Amino acid sequence: RSRMDQSKPLKVRLTFSVILVGVSLLFAAVVTDHWAVLSPRVEEYNATCEAAHFGLWRLCIKRIFMQEQGPKVKGCGPISLPGEHNCSYFKHFTPGQSSEIFEVTTQKEYSISAAAIAIFSIGFAIIGTICVLLSFTKKRDYLLKPASMFYTFAGLCIIISVEVMRQSVKRMIDSEETVWIEYSYSWSFACACASFVLLFICGITLLLIALPRFPQNPWETCMDAEPEH
Repeated sequence: RSRMDQSKPLKVRLTFSVILVGVSLLFAAVVTDHWAVLSPRVEEYNATCEAAHFGLWRLCIKRIFMQEQGPKVKGCGPISLPGEHNCSYFKHFTPGQSSEIFEVTTQKEYSISAAAIAIFSIGFAIIGTICVLLSFTKKRDYLLKPASMFYTFAGLCIIISVEVMRQSVKRMIDSEETVWIEYSYSWSFACACASFVLLFICGITLLLIALPRFPQNPWETCMDAEPEH
């Protein structure tokens, strides 16, 4: 039994180190602008075209000079090609800024929803981290249970945000009001998905570690009982 008690702090620390990786990926996903890449149809070569990539807060337009190389590609890009770069915050977050892509009401709703849910995710992750750190310093193991739930909620929130963003991109591509015909998800989107996996799994793992161990043998309960005075 004492061996099990000694291994518990090690398990908590190992789980917490993986959780910190998940939290780092979560922060990276929320603050960066590479969730999705959109490109319009390229009608002629030896001319510039505008591709876009965006995150939860900002839209970046890149003017790329397209030269025909090999088989003809329909879209503008790839976005990694050199070109003039211009980023602006979404109009609904900073009044006065222009972003035509998101002026459709449904797109505004999707964008605001995804951003708000991501903020909830970060809030849950921060509260969970505070709980774990307090459990280390004061030996308050009971804080591990709420911490595990906060991390699980953080994972669920970010995957909901991912799904809202995915629906937003799909609606944009299907809409006749936009010029975008091709899309791809980029590394910020991958960070968000990876953070969900780590936070959700490690949150449940932390809960299982924090739960009291059930006696494996019937007489363990009797042996653990306090002697009568």
